[in-house]
Order: sequence, then structure tokens, then C-alpha cells
Amino acid sequence: MARKKRLRSPAEAAYEQACRQWNGKPYYSLDCYLKQKFGQKIYKVAIDGGMTCPNRDGTKGTCGCSFCSAGGSGDFAVPRTISEEAVIPRTLNTGSSKEAVVFRNTPDSERIHRGIVTRQLDEGISRLRAGHKYCGGRYIAYFQSYSNTYAPIPYLRALYTEAIAHPETAALSIATRPDCFSPEIYDLLSECHSQKPVWIELGLQTMHDTTAHAIGRGYPLSCFEAAVKELQDRSIPVIVHVILGLPGEDHDRILETIRYLNRLKINGIKLQLLHILKGTSMAEDFQKGRLKPLTKEEYIAILLDCIAHLSPDIVIHRITGDGPADLLLAPAWSLNKRETLNTIAHQMKIQHLYQGCRSNS
Repeated sequence: MARKKRLRSPAEAAYEQACRQWNGKPYYSLDCYLKQKFGQKIYKVAIDGGMTCPNRDGTKGTCGCSFCSAGGSGDFAVPRTISEEAVIPRTLNTGSSKEAVVFRNTPDSERIHRGIVTRQLDEGISRLRAGHKYCGGRYIAYFQSYSNTYAPIPYLRALYTEAIAHPETAALSIATRPDCFSPEIYDLLSECHSQKPVWIELGLQTMHDTTAHAIGRGYPLSCFEAAVKELQDRSIPVIVHVILGLPGEDHDRILETIRYLNRLKINGIKLQLLHILKGTSMAEDFQKGRLKPLTKEEYIAILLDCIAHLSPDIVIHRITGDGPADLLLAPAWSLNKRETLNTIAHQMKIQHLYQGCRSNS
């Protein structure tokens, strides 16, 4: 006698439909988006453009956000050479200092940096290929370290133009802060976007100004909203970084940030676990017992609810993160990224969760 076919529940059927829509995953992953846009898998190559940050150069602070490493969140970028450090001192990068004015008027300002981006791209691509991550000669130039719009226009133009000109660059991804823009910078980004796709990554972390003040973010929510509007008016995609597990942020407050970003209609999001890194002010709080990082179970529970509440139109660029092993103090479980990703996938499957399934709640 033939076995009766098991009837699927509506939740199970909806989960399977989502996986079919998004290339086997129950959420709109960056990999799915890139294959839709470029027809192939594409990897990012992290670049250190020699920037600094108003939260480090004394404009707003000197220590950076309390979670940020000395590498300006660019710990995986290709290291700059000693000679490159000499011609791109980080003190040159403020947009309002006397040094920046002098730099802007220097005739050779666009020439002295030529080749720096190309070298980093070439070296990063070689590393990917050595790790069998070849993807047909298309890569994303990812300006990752510090705030990558925080420099004089000639300097930015030289870096962006060199990245665009690289024959294997498919797009530019530029990480920065919403308080590091000017009308001229918006125009430059729009100009670049007309040549190759450009998207801007903004480190929001949380919509709550009380938490932002506690972590030393250095700008109000209104500043973020103004930057998003300017970029959206120019049709430049906006990717937002959100950290799960910040001090004082419970499950409900994190979901408020997700709902807020749904309303803003951003293009993409990075959902990042809070890492406690050596050399940060959070490290001191952790070592003195004042800060407790999320457990693996807590993180996954919050993450799944964030994905379920997130609009299905928003591309998810990250669902966890990499803390440099030599800097990571906690949580230790995050070092096993593969196991974490497998657990996330398993829990979404058995709970029949998919992106947007709770977006109306």
C-alpha cells in the first residue's frame, strides 16, 4: 500500500516558497542579490583608504565608539605598506582642518596616492583566488576601515576613481558615518554611481539615542535620517549596520530599530553580533564584570526575530560577524562561525521562519 503524502502546514509551505525565491535560503541574502544583479557570485575585497574618523581625530572624540577596534572596523582589510602610511597620514583626513585645506589645494594631491587602491585590490583578489574563491573576475571594492567619506574631495575622487578603473571591480561599497558628508561629497558619490554601482554603508547600530550616547556614537538619529534622505534622493543604495546585544538594549528595543529601518525603506542591512575586542572601552567594562555578552542561544533567538520582522525587500548582507581571533575577548562561541550559521539555518527551518513573516506585526 502506498504511503499517504504528508500534508504540509501553511507555515511550512510559506517557508519553502521563501527558500525557492531566495536561492535556497529563507532570507534575501547578499549572495542572492549579487547573482540577480550581476549573474554570478561576487566577493568583496576590503580596502584601507587611509581615512580616520571624527570620533578619533578629536573633532568629536579620540577613542572611537566604545565597541570599535583600533583598526576602525577594518581589521580584515589588506594592510597598507610603510611607504603608503607615509603618504597617507590619517591626520590629513578631516574635512575642516587647516591640513585638509592645504591638501585640497595641493596640485599633486591626486597623483601621490595613485596605485594604492590598485595594489590592495590586486593583493586581495590574489588571496581570494588562493583560497579557491575565484568568481570570474568580478569583485566589490570595499572601503571598510574608518569613515571613508571623511577626507577632502580630491583625495576621495582619486581613491574612488582608481577603484572604479580597476578592470575587475564590479561595484564600490563605501563604509562611513552619516556625519561625514557634504553637498560636494554627495555629488561625487552620484558621479561615481553613474559609472559603476556604488552603495553606502552607514553605521547606525541602534535607533535609540540613549544607547548611542552610551556607546559614544557621536551623532543623533536626525543626522542619520538626513544622510539617508540625501543618498536616496540620488538613488544611491543605503546599507545599515545594526549591532545586536548593545548594553541596555533588550529584545524589544532591538526590534524597534528593525521596524524603524523598514519604514525608511533602506536597501540592505548588516546584523552584527556585539564583539568585545581588546583595546576598546567595552573591553574594560567586560573585564570588570559590567558587561555580559549574549550567549549563542540568546543571539540566535533575537536574530531570528529580527529577520522575521524585516521587510522582504531589504537585502541581508550579514547575519553574524567575524571578530579577529587575536583581538576577540568575547563571546568565544562566535569564533566557530560555520557552526553558528548552521544552527541559524536549522532553527529557521524547524520553526518555519523566513524574512518578513512577521513584518506586519
